[in-house]
Amino acid sequence: MYGFIWRHLPGNAWVKALISLVLVAAVVYALFQYVFPWAEPLLPFNDVTVDNQ
Repeated sequence: MYGFIWRHLPGNAWVKALISLVLVAAVVYALFQYVFPWAEPLLPFNDVTVDNQ
C-alpha cells in the first residue's frame, strides 16, 4: 500500500517525503479533532469495577 502511494505522489524523493509528512499530519489532525472525540463515549475507559470502600 505504501509503495502504491509513494509511486503516485508527484515530484522527486524530497517532494514525496514532504507531501507524505503533510498527509500524515492531516490524518493525525483529523483523528484527534473528529474521530477520537466521536468515539470516546463509545469506549469503556471510565467503566470501573472496583468500589471505593
